[in-house]
Amino acid sequence: MSARAAGGRALHAVPESTTDKLTIAQAVRDAMAGEMERDERVLVLGEDVGVDGGVFRATEGLIERFGPQRVIDTPLAESSIIGMSIGLAATGFRPIAEIQFMGFVYPAVNQLFAHAARLRNRTRGNLSVPMVVRMPYGGGIHPPEHHSESYEAMFLNTPGIKVVVPSNPYDAKGLLTAAIRDPDPVLFMEPKRIYRAFREPVPRDGYTVPIGKAAIAREGEDVSLIAWGAMVRVCLDAAEVLTRSDVAAEVVDLRSLNPLDRETVLASVAKTGRAVVVHEAPRTAGFGAEIAAQIGEHALLQLEAPVRRVAGFDTVFPLARSEQYYLPSRERVIDAVQRVLSY
Repeated sequence: MSARAAGGRALHAVPESTTDKLTIAQAVRDAMAGEMERDERVLVLGEDVGVDGGVFRATEGLIERFGPQRVIDTPLAESSIIGMSIGLAATGFRPIAEIQFMGFVYPAVNQLFAHAARLRNRTRGNLSVPMVVRMPYGGGIHPPEHHSESYEAMFLNTPGIKVVVPSNPYDAKGLLTAAIRDPDPVLFMEPKRIYRAFREPVPRDGYTVPIGKAAIAREGEDVSLIAWGAMVRVCLDAAEVLTRSDVAAEVVDLRSLNPLDRETVLASVAKTGRAVVVHEAPRTAGFGAEIAAQIGEHALLQLEAPVRRVAGFDTVFPLARSEQYYLPSRERVIDAVQRVLSY
């Protein structure tokens, strides 16, 4: 197996004979199937996850393998999906609930905020909620309204919910496996823009990627690009172009937004002295603002320039014709890098 992926991201050293080249969507399905095989308490529920295999076919084949008692097609009622999952989790099961698009989760926010996130605290540790909410998010696929939201900051302001975002197939399987085994609720955000954009070697056997640990997707010395999900790919593309100008950009893939691996972020910034945070959520009160604040609070003396953010705009996500102007692009990232380098 190649030692490095496209864009310079280091791959995990596993023999080719024990891996399959999977997309992110396939890696997600592989994780669910492996954990359902390993633990009979694991089940999947959501709209069209059974017979149709999910709107993105991420659950395709699971109902044939595990049956309708463990792969459950639900009514079109997100509050009910999450409410049932909370009850199942509190009574010994490990449900994986699918919300078809992040923009559909709003009816279920009360269940997540008022109950899933609080049940351990409310019962003084007597009950926990080991459930996963899988939620495709973000733009780039030209859908109608409510299909491209990236409102992770809303959940990051809620103690009791972990938030995880993979950017590649290896991490997708390992992080989802870790999320299913976690004793508390995990929001697993899947960047649908890159569901099938590329394939990478993924071990056939089960493994976990630790929640709460960032990864250095590309090493560099001149500037830190900090991102998650599909924006990691944008940053890797930008970093590749920047090498033509003798700029070595380090790309930090957060992977876990809550808990946040602040130490890896600060170590990268201390090395490069400059930081650009990239996300597709709206700029105001986006998670990039928190990262910039953490850097300013803990690494101010290491900075050679103010932290810059490349983000979505403070508007409703546009329809297909205009989404390429809304989403952070390689060019916008490169412009931000040039500005911090010339400060």
